Amino acid sequence: MKVAILQYRVPASYEEAVAKAISYVEQAAAQGADVVLLPELFEGPYFCQIEDYENFKKAEIRKTSKTLATFQAVAKKNRVVLPVSFFEKDGNCYFNSLEMFDKDGRDLGLYRKSHIPTGECYEEKFYFAPGNTGFKVFKTEAGRIGCGICWDQWFPETHRILALKGAELLLFPTAIGSEPVLVRDSMPHWRNTMAGQAAANLVPLAASNRVGLEKAGSSEMKFLGYSFVADQHGEIVTSMDREEEGIRLAEFDLPKIEEERYSWGVFRDRRIDLYGPLLRQGSSEMGGDDEGDKNPNCH
Repeated sequence: MKVAILQYRVPASYEEAVAKAISYVEQAAAQGADVVLLPELFEGPYFCQIEDYENFKKAEIRKTSKTLATFQAVAKKNRVVLPVSFFEKDGNCYFNSLEMFDKDGRDLGLYRKSHIPTGECYEEKFYFAPGNTGFKVFKTEAGRIGCGICWDQWFPETHRILALKGAELLLFPTAIGSEPVLVRDSMPHWRNTMAGQAAANLVPLAASNRVGLEKAGSSEMKFLGYSFVADQHGEIVTSMDREEEGIRLAEFDLPKIEEERYSWGVFRDRRIDLYGPLLRQGSSEMGGDDEGDKNPNCH
Protein backbone atom coordinates (compact mmCIF):
# COMPACT_ATOMS: atom_id res chain seq x y z
CA MET A 1 0.00 0.00 0.00
CA LYS A 2 1.21 3.49 -0.88
CA VAL A 3 -0.26 6.26 1.25
CA ALA A 4 0.06 9.95 0.37
CA ILE A 5 -0.19 12.83 2.82
CA LEU A 6 -1.06 16.31 1.56
CA GLN A 7 -0.11 19.61 3.19
CA TYR A 8 -0.87 23.09 1.92
CA ARG A 9 -2.31 26.53 2.53
CA VAL A 10 -6.08 26.36 2.21
CA PRO A 11 -7.57 29.07 -0.03
CA ALA A 12 -10.24 31.42 1.29
CA SER A 13 -13.00 30.51 -1.17
CA TYR A 14 -14.77 27.16 -1.37
CA GLU A 15 -14.24 26.89 -5.13
CA GLU A 16 -10.49 27.54 -4.90
CA ALA A 17 -10.08 25.22 -1.92
CA VAL A 18 -11.83 22.35 -3.69
CA ALA A 19 -9.86 22.91 -6.91
CA LYS A 20 -6.56 22.90 -5.01
CA ALA A 21 -7.48 19.72 -3.15
CA ILE A 22 -8.43 17.96 -6.39
CA SER A 23 -5.16 19.01 -8.00
CA TYR A 24 -3.16 17.51 -5.14
CA VAL A 25 -5.17 14.28 -5.17
CA GLU A 26 -4.54 13.91 -8.89
CA GLN A 27 -0.81 14.53 -8.44
CA ALA A 28 -0.63 11.96 -5.64
CA ALA A 29 -2.47 9.40 -7.77
CA ALA A 30 -0.07 10.04 -10.64
CA GLN A 31 2.78 9.21 -8.23
CA GLY A 32 1.23 5.83 -7.48
CA ALA A 33 -0.70 6.54 -4.29
CA ASP A 34 -3.34 4.00 -3.29
CA VAL A 35 -4.63 6.13 -0.42
CA VAL A 36 -4.65 9.94 -0.29
CA LEU A 37 -5.18 11.90 2.93
CA LEU A 38 -6.44 15.49 2.81
CA PRO A 39 -6.35 17.85 5.82
CA GLU A 40 -9.32 18.31 8.16
CA LEU A 41 -12.12 20.60 6.85
CA PHE A 42 -10.09 21.42 3.73
CA GLU A 43 -13.03 23.12 1.98
CA GLY A 44 -11.99 26.51 3.36
CA PRO A 45 -10.33 28.31 6.26
CA TYR A 46 -10.65 26.73 9.70
CA PHE A 47 -13.82 28.53 10.78
CA CYS A 48 -13.78 27.14 14.34
CA GLN A 49 -11.35 29.85 15.49
CA ILE A 50 -14.35 31.91 16.59
CA GLU A 51 -18.02 31.41 17.44
CA ASP A 52 -20.09 32.75 14.55
CA TYR A 53 -23.61 31.53 13.77
CA GLU A 54 -23.12 32.38 10.09
CA ASN A 55 -20.69 29.48 9.82
CA PHE A 56 -23.48 26.95 10.29
CA LYS A 57 -24.51 27.78 6.73
CA LYS A 58 -21.35 26.01 5.55
CA ALA A 59 -22.67 22.61 6.70
CA GLU A 60 -23.89 20.07 4.14
CA ILE A 61 -26.41 17.27 4.34
CA ARG A 62 -24.61 14.03 3.61
CA LYS A 63 -26.92 12.74 0.87
CA THR A 64 -27.01 16.02 -1.03
CA SER A 65 -23.45 17.21 -0.35
CA LYS A 66 -21.78 18.86 -3.31
CA THR A 67 -18.41 18.23 -1.70
CA LEU A 68 -18.96 14.50 -1.27
CA ALA A 69 -20.32 14.07 -4.79
CA THR A 70 -17.30 15.88 -6.20
CA PHE A 71 -14.70 13.84 -4.33
CA GLN A 72 -16.49 10.56 -4.87
CA ALA A 73 -16.00 11.18 -8.58
CA VAL A 74 -12.36 12.18 -7.97
CA ALA A 75 -11.70 8.93 -6.08
CA LYS A 76 -13.20 6.86 -8.89
CA LYS A 77 -11.45 8.74 -11.68
CA ASN A 78 -8.03 8.50 -10.01
CA ARG A 79 -8.45 5.01 -8.53
CA VAL A 80 -7.54 6.09 -4.99
CA VAL A 81 -9.02 5.48 -1.56
CA LEU A 82 -10.14 8.91 -0.40
CA PRO A 83 -11.39 9.89 3.06
CA VAL A 84 -13.19 13.24 2.84
CA SER A 85 -13.50 15.49 5.89
CA PHE A 86 -16.58 17.76 5.84
CA PHE A 87 -18.94 19.82 8.01
CA GLU A 88 -22.11 17.74 8.22
CA LYS A 89 -25.69 18.73 9.01
CA ASP A 90 -28.05 15.95 10.08
CA GLY A 91 -31.48 17.24 11.06
CA ASN A 92 -30.82 19.81 13.76
CA CYS A 93 -27.41 18.37 14.66
CA TYR A 94 -24.02 19.26 13.24
CA PHE A 95 -20.93 17.05 13.11
CA ASN A 96 -17.29 17.12 12.10
CA SER A 97 -17.45 14.12 9.78
CA LEU A 98 -15.52 11.98 7.32
CA GLU A 99 -16.85 9.99 4.38
CA MET A 100 -14.74 7.14 2.99
CA PHE A 101 -14.66 6.46 -0.74
CA ASP A 102 -13.01 3.39 -2.24
CA LYS A 103 -10.93 3.21 -5.43
CA ASP A 104 -14.00 2.46 -7.54
CA GLY A 105 -15.91 5.37 -6.01
CA ARG A 106 -18.04 3.22 -3.70
CA ASP A 107 -19.20 5.03 -0.57
CA LEU A 108 -17.96 2.86 2.32
CA GLY A 109 -19.57 4.87 5.09
CA LEU A 110 -19.38 7.74 7.53
CA TYR A 111 -17.35 8.51 10.65
CA ARG A 112 -18.16 11.40 12.99
CA LYS A 113 -15.43 12.94 15.15
CA SER A 114 -15.72 11.46 18.63
CA HIS A 115 -13.68 13.88 20.74
CA ILE A 116 -14.63 17.54 20.31
CA PRO A 117 -12.16 20.14 21.62
CA THR A 118 -12.85 23.58 22.99
CA GLY A 119 -10.47 26.40 23.80
CA GLU A 120 -8.96 29.55 22.36
CA CYS A 121 -8.84 29.18 18.55
CA TYR A 122 -10.53 25.74 18.78
CA GLU A 123 -14.19 26.53 19.46
CA GLU A 124 -15.42 23.24 18.05
CA LYS A 125 -17.95 22.51 20.78
CA PHE A 126 -19.87 25.57 19.57
CA TYR A 127 -20.33 23.90 16.16
CA PHE A 128 -20.15 20.12 16.53
CA ALA A 129 -22.03 17.54 18.52
CA PRO A 130 -19.91 14.57 19.71
CA GLY A 131 -19.82 11.86 17.06
CA ASN A 132 -22.29 8.99 17.44
CA THR A 133 -20.92 6.51 14.90
CA GLY A 134 -18.36 4.86 17.13
CA PHE A 135 -14.88 4.17 15.80
CA LYS A 136 -14.91 2.87 12.22
CA VAL A 137 -12.62 0.65 10.18
CA PHE A 138 -13.31 0.62 6.44
CA LYS A 139 -12.49 -2.38 4.27
CA THR A 140 -11.02 -0.81 1.13
CA GLU A 141 -9.34 -2.21 -1.95
CA ALA A 142 -6.02 -1.01 -0.48
CA GLY A 143 -6.52 -2.54 2.96
CA ARG A 144 -8.43 -2.09 6.23
CA ILE A 145 -8.26 1.58 7.18
CA GLY A 146 -9.25 3.13 10.49
CA CYS A 147 -9.87 6.86 10.73
CA GLY A 148 -10.00 9.47 13.44
CA ILE A 149 -10.17 13.24 13.09
CA CYS A 150 -7.61 15.59 14.68
CA TRP A 151 -8.34 15.72 18.45
CA ASP A 152 -9.23 12.01 18.32
CA GLN A 153 -5.54 11.30 17.78
CA TRP A 154 -4.55 12.38 21.31
CA PHE A 155 -6.57 9.57 22.91
CA PRO A 156 -4.90 6.14 23.07
CA GLU A 157 -8.34 4.52 23.16
CA THR A 158 -8.97 5.71 19.59
CA HIS A 159 -5.91 3.92 18.20
CA ARG A 160 -6.36 0.78 20.27
CA ILE A 161 -10.04 0.31 19.38
CA LEU A 162 -9.31 0.82 15.68
CA ALA A 163 -6.46 -1.70 15.92
CA LEU A 164 -8.70 -4.18 17.72
CA LYS A 165 -11.23 -3.77 14.92
CA GLY A 166 -8.56 -4.88 12.44
CA ALA A 167 -7.16 -1.62 11.07
CA GLU A 168 -3.96 -2.03 9.06
CA LEU A 169 -3.45 1.73 8.65
CA LEU A 170 -4.68 4.69 10.70
CA LEU A 171 -5.47 8.04 9.08
CA PHE A 172 -5.99 11.38 10.83
CA PRO A 173 -6.99 14.50 8.86
CA THR A 174 -5.82 17.36 11.05
CA ALA A 175 -6.06 21.12 11.63
CA ILE A 176 -3.57 22.04 14.35
CA GLY A 177 -1.70 25.27 14.78
CA SER A 178 -0.53 27.91 17.20
CA GLU A 179 -2.02 27.53 20.66
CA PRO A 180 -1.82 30.86 22.51
CA VAL A 181 -2.68 29.39 25.90
CA LEU A 182 0.38 27.09 25.86
CA VAL A 183 3.84 28.17 26.93
CA ARG A 184 5.64 25.76 24.62
CA ASP A 185 5.43 24.49 21.08
CA SER A 186 3.02 21.56 21.04
CA MET A 187 4.29 20.05 17.78
CA PRO A 188 6.80 17.56 19.26
CA HIS A 189 4.27 16.52 21.91
CA TRP A 190 1.67 15.94 19.19
CA ARG A 191 3.93 13.81 17.01
CA ASN A 192 5.40 11.88 19.93
CA THR A 193 1.89 11.00 21.08
CA MET A 194 0.92 9.78 17.63
CA ALA A 195 4.13 7.88 16.98
CA GLY A 196 3.84 6.17 20.34
CA GLN A 197 0.38 4.90 19.47
CA ALA A 198 1.62 3.55 16.13
CA ALA A 199 4.32 1.67 18.01
CA ALA A 200 2.04 0.45 20.80
CA ASN A 201 -0.39 -1.07 18.29
CA LEU A 202 2.14 -1.95 15.56
CA VAL A 203 -0.04 -0.15 13.02
CA PRO A 204 1.35 2.61 10.76
CA LEU A 205 -0.44 5.93 10.73
CA ALA A 206 -0.56 9.20 8.81
CA ALA A 207 -1.62 12.76 9.59
CA SER A 208 -2.25 15.57 7.08
CA ASN A 209 -2.24 19.12 8.42
CA ARG A 210 -2.51 22.55 6.82
CA VAL A 211 0.00 25.44 6.89
CA GLY A 212 -0.20 29.22 6.77
CA LEU A 213 -1.74 32.05 8.76
CA GLU A 214 -5.53 32.17 8.84
CA LYS A 215 -7.62 35.00 10.31
CA ALA A 216 -11.20 34.98 11.54
CA GLY A 217 -12.59 38.15 13.06
CA SER A 218 -10.12 39.31 15.71
CA SER A 219 -8.50 35.85 15.90
CA GLU A 220 -5.57 34.54 13.92
CA MET A 221 -3.90 31.18 13.89
CA LYS A 222 -0.75 29.87 12.20
CA PHE A 223 -1.04 26.21 11.30
CA LEU A 224 2.08 24.28 12.15
CA GLY A 225 2.25 21.77 9.31
CA TYR A 226 4.60 18.88 10.05
CA SER A 227 2.31 16.36 8.35
CA PHE A 228 3.93 12.96 8.67
CA VAL A 229 3.72 9.20 8.32
CA ALA A 230 4.92 6.89 11.10
CA ASP A 231 5.59 3.19 10.62
CA GLN A 232 4.54 0.33 12.90
CA HIS A 233 7.56 0.98 15.14
CA GLY A 234 6.70 4.64 15.63
CA GLU A 235 9.53 5.81 13.39
CA ILE A 236 8.76 8.89 11.27
CA VAL A 237 9.32 7.64 7.73
CA THR A 238 8.37 10.86 5.94
CA SER A 239 7.51 14.36 7.09
CA MET A 240 7.09 17.97 6.02
CA ASP A 241 8.11 21.17 7.81
CA ARG A 242 6.14 24.18 9.09
CA GLU A 243 5.86 26.00 5.78
CA GLU A 244 6.07 23.67 2.81
CA GLU A 245 3.20 22.62 0.62
CA GLY A 246 3.19 19.34 -1.20
CA ILE A 247 2.90 15.58 -1.17
CA ARG A 248 4.79 12.85 0.63
CA LEU A 249 4.38 9.12 0.02
CA ALA A 250 5.16 6.08 2.15
CA GLU A 251 4.80 2.43 1.23
CA PHE A 252 3.92 -0.43 3.57
CA ASP A 253 3.92 -4.21 3.21
CA LEU A 254 0.70 -4.91 5.11
CA PRO A 255 0.98 -8.74 5.28
CA LYS A 256 4.52 -8.45 6.64
CA ILE A 257 3.40 -5.94 9.27
CA GLU A 258 0.54 -8.26 10.24
CA GLU A 259 3.05 -11.04 10.91
CA GLU A 260 5.00 -8.65 13.11
CA ARG A 261 1.86 -7.76 15.08
CA TYR A 262 1.00 -11.32 16.00
CA SER A 263 4.63 -12.19 16.73
CA TRP A 264 4.72 -9.47 19.40
CA GLY A 265 1.62 -10.73 21.20
CA VAL A 266 0.48 -7.30 22.40
CA PHE A 267 -3.11 -8.16 21.58
CA ARG A 268 -2.87 -11.72 22.88
CA ASP A 269 -1.60 -10.57 26.28
CA ARG A 270 -4.17 -7.87 26.94
CA ARG A 271 -5.92 -8.14 30.34
CA ILE A 272 -9.43 -6.90 29.62
CA ASP A 273 -10.53 -8.24 33.02
CA LEU A 274 -8.42 -5.47 34.60
CA TYR A 275 -9.43 -2.60 32.34
CA GLY A 276 -12.86 -1.85 33.76
CA PRO A 277 -11.59 1.26 35.61
CA LEU A 278 -11.01 2.92 32.23
CA LEU A 279 -14.78 3.39 32.04
CA ARG A 280 -14.81 5.33 35.33
CA GLN A 281 -13.89 8.95 35.78
CA GLY A 282 -12.10 9.73 39.04
CA SER A 283 -9.07 8.15 40.68
CA SER A 284 -11.08 7.27 43.80
CA GLU A 285 -13.42 5.22 41.63
CA MET A 286 -10.36 3.38 40.30
CA GLY A 287 -9.28 2.38 43.79
CA GLY A 288 -6.91 5.34 44.25
CA ASP A 289 -6.97 8.02 46.94
CA ASP A 290 -9.61 10.70 47.42
CA GLU A 291 -7.49 13.43 45.89
CA GLY A 292 -9.03 12.67 42.50
CA ASP A 293 -12.32 14.09 43.74
CA LYS A 294 -10.59 17.43 44.29
CA ASN A 295 -8.85 17.48 40.92
CA PRO A 296 -10.99 18.82 38.06
CA ASN A 297 -8.70 17.15 35.54
CA CYS A 298 -9.98 13.77 36.70
CA HIS A 299 -13.60 14.47 35.73
